Amino acid sequence: MTDLAPPPAATPARTRPARRPPARSRRGRLGAGAAVGVLAAAVAACLLAPLLWPLDQSAVDLARTRLAPSPDHLAGTDDLGRDVALRSLYGLRVSLLVGAVAALVATVVGGLVGAVAGTLGGRVDRALMRVVDTVAALPHLLLGIFVVAMLRPSLGAVVASIGLTHWLSTARIVRSELLSLRTRPFVDAAISGGASRTRVLTRHLLPHVLPRLALATTLMVPHAVWHETALSFLGLGLPPHLASIGNMINDGQRSLLTGAWWASIVPGLLLVAVTLALAVLTGRWRDRLDPRVRAELHL
Repeated sequence: MTDLAPPPAATPARTRPARRPPARSRRGRLGAGAAVGVLAAAVAACLLAPLLWPLDQSAVDLARTRLAPSPDHLAGTDDLGRDVALRSLYGLRVSLLVGAVAALVATVVGGLVGAVAGTLGGRVDRALMRVVDTVAALPHLLLGIFVVAMLRPSLGAVVASIGLTHWLSTARIVRSELLSLRTRPFVDAAISGGASRTRVLTRHLLPHVLPRLALATTLMVPHAVWHETALSFLGLGLPPHLASIGNMINDGQRSLLTGAWWASIVPGLLLVAVTLALAVLTGRWRDRLDPRVRAELHL
């Protein structure tokens, strides 16, 4: 008998090296971290402005008009001798507050319209969507100017102007989500169990829509801030005595001809930095919610 050949020695399993995250994902994380830092620093400075600069942001000092940036006035002074850095922080706080409240109003209005259209369907859905299409065909800024012109320039008028012109996308998002959820088996089971339309909407449909609704609200805040800035720059927004980014840019444009560029450039750069940080964070959140984008980024 011939000896059987020994079995070949088992080769050790080769371990795959850990795959490094793609460069695009690393850049996204770095961008999100930088956006968090910028936004946190801006919010902290806005909240701590009275403690950091114990000055009256509306105090007029005609002896210190249009001073260049210096250690006493980090961003110089405007044509009335007011500290530009301090007023920029106060103005950013007002603009962010207006943007957040207006975005919340737009979300509530759009959410109600989308919920009614997506739940009832049929003629009600078609009628509401025709209204949405009609309003969407109008320029938002012109429609906002019309709303403010019908009211007195005030904080409430600006919030109403932004809220009544930015609810369209939210209505479409809520409607599309509800129309897709209505065909799910758990909705049919709830209806078969005798649940009313109100209970199906509040207990089974809205919990699935809330993440998208929250994302739409945060995405709307930068747009609302820029809308308020545009209205205030045109003199149709907040009252002139109230510090806001739009009012400061409007006031500072008169100083550009005299070389005092800081009166409008500083609040403009602050507005761009904060809104870009908000856009980066909300875009990152949107990518996290979208499974297709998440697969492309290997997250």
